[in-house]
Amino acid sequence: MQIGFIGLGNMGAPMAANLAKAGHNVTGFDVAGTTAEGVTQVATAAEAAAGQDIVITMLPNGDILRSVADTVIPAMTAGATLIDCSTVDVESARAVAAQADAAGLGCVDAPVSGGIGGAAGGTLTFMAGGSAAAFEAAKPLFDIMGQKAVHCGDAGAGQAAKICNNMILGVTMIATCEAFALADKLGLDRQKMFDVVSTSSGYSWTMNAYCPAPGVGPTSPADNGYTPGFAAELMLKDLGLSQQAAEAADADTPMGQAALALYRQFVEDEDGRGKDFSAMLPRFETRRRPS
Repeated sequence: MQIGFIGLGNMGAPMAANLAKAGHNVTGFDVAGTTAEGVTQVATAAEAAAGQDIVITMLPNGDILRSVADTVIPAMTAGATLIDCSTVDVESARAVAAQADAAGLGCVDAPVSGGIGGAAGGTLTFMAGGSAAAFEAAKPLFDIMGQKAVHCGDAGAGQAAKICNNMILGVTMIATCEAFALADKLGLDRQKMFDVVSTSSGYSWTMNAYCPAPGVGPTSPADNGYTPGFAAELMLKDLGLSQQAAEAADADTPMGQAALALYRQFVEDEDGRGKDFSAMLPRFETRRRPS
């Protein structure tokens, strides 16, 4: 396939490189001038999109997505498919899909789970929204860049799935960190805590696969000084999107709201910026119960 890839950052660059490695002709553009192995670099987003079968975007937020869509959609050939792998608000995803549809293009909103390691290893999970035909056009590329792709529904459904998933992730990580900090104060050994909870009703991904306690469970960012696998500021972004969606849908999400407030405090007022989102554990270790 002829593929245009716009947004060659920490996630986009390895994804584009994996497509090139699989034998596709990939043309790339990034506003910061970053490159990816095997990808032909061009000077503009429109140039990257022109004449391609598929155009993939991996961008920071909905405003940038809308701006890039205004540039690339007119440059694309009717019948081509736009795949947006950014994590953005549902309304931006739906607006871009409508714009693509009006131009005779297929469109899939397909945010990912799996982080930088999953992007490099080709083991991402894609949560996709859009028509069945657009999803089928995108699926062979999902199979190269990831290990699983789920067609969640119409335009915006992929973003809805990602937002809900990461709201659970943020809330669960806070609960896991709180529990370890409480266990410490109660004199319970962390390994014993893990051995019990990881095989009991407290089982969770944040405990079993991504344990925030160094030296406990499988290797995680906690074992590398909380160098990000998934940065706290990205969790803050996703929790903000969840609460924006909850407000628009009139959904009551008090735990999501509380998680947003805690991550905002951690990132903006404390020392959380640049750390993994599991660094909530050392934060709770040093805190006392509010009087």
